[in-house]
Amino acid sequence: MGEYSKALSSYERSLEIRKIALPPNHPDLAGSYNNIGSVYDNMDEYSKALSSYERSLEIRKIALPPNHPDFAQSYNNIGIVYNNMGEYSKALSSYERSLKIRKIALPSNHPDLATSYNNIGVVYYNMGEYSKALSFLEKAHEIDRKTLPPNHPHIAQSKRNIDNVKKKM
Repeated sequence: MGEYSKALSSYERSLEIRKIALPPNHPDLAGSYNNIGSVYDNMDEYSKALSSYERSLEIRKIALPPNHPDFAQSYNNIGIVYNNMGEYSKALSSYERSLKIRKIALPSNHPDLATSYNNIGVVYYNMGEYSKALSFLEKAHEIDRKTLPPNHPHIAQSKRNIDNVKKKM
């Protein structure tokens, strides 16, 4: 709904309750920091978003086994912030870490893999590396077509992304 201050207030209250009720490195605390980071990202407050996402990642490193899918979410979200900031090499590094974990933790046709391929493709597009972008965007579109309902918006978006790259080539 775009009511970021209300969302932020609710997420911060939730975090305070969780800090009292849970051990200091409980995964639910990581979830709270992740949610707060998402609001800050939507508010274009990127340094606060990064700080929250990195705190979430720190907790997850302590609380979860290696290659848990939540790590991929953390790296993906950090990549989103860097991409929004125009720091494409940092975004690419984060997205690649996310993809590496998702390849280990998820089935080969999981929609989260399509998200990783899409995000990497978009970064390459932003960097002007169109052939690399196309390769990743096509992988994303293939997974989307195989795993999502035909009218799902991700299918149309991944197709538009491919078309945009082809116009630049």
